[in-house]
Amino acid sequence: MAFRDKHEYLGNERILESEIAKHKAKESIQKAAASKAEALLNFSRARSELKQARILFEASYKEKLKQELNLLPDDTFYSGAIAHAYYAIFFSAKALLLTAGIRTKSPNIHKATLDAFAYYFIINGKLDVKLLRLYESALVRADSLLGLFAREQDKRGKFTYRQLPQTNKEPAEESIEHAKSFLMHIEKLIAE
Repeated sequence: MAFRDKHEYLGNERILESEIAKHKAKESIQKAAASKAEALLNFSRARSELKQARILFEASYKEKLKQELNLLPDDTFYSGAIAHAYYAIFFSAKALLLTAGIRTKSPNIHKATLDAFAYYFIINGKLDVKLLRLYESALVRADSLLGLFAREQDKRGKFTYRQLPQTNKEPAEESIEHAKSFLMHIEKLIAE
């Protein structure tokens, strides 16, 4: 699978099933009536997060925009762009889960959403089947979307709390590209 050691458990059905049971016991994963309206609301939030990521990214390097916003030449917002790109992925994953009648909430909403996405769509091959039907060829594998989600979750923490904002241009650009790809695929699945 396409993710790091920290997330190896996502590819292990037995371990992932145990994690899902823990989330259910804490009520951070719940069965709910499938809600297209709620899914679309979450997907709208995902789009908004992606727009915010792009705005922060551009405000970090476009000199004319910096002048218009009265920013200092050294002001950058790459960490914020990374965080918003992650949230775009997070809310689109929540949207897809809602179409299947799965609701995630606190405590541990981020881990619960990642785990639920892996359990309900990746482990069982359901997302691969949906993607294959949608694209009529294996252009994108479901585990690659899971990998994007897991990497961006890690990156959000690393670049928000442990890096200087000025050093984050390339990771921010990559995060935005990951979010665009993730949203494009999830949007098509929600529209089915």
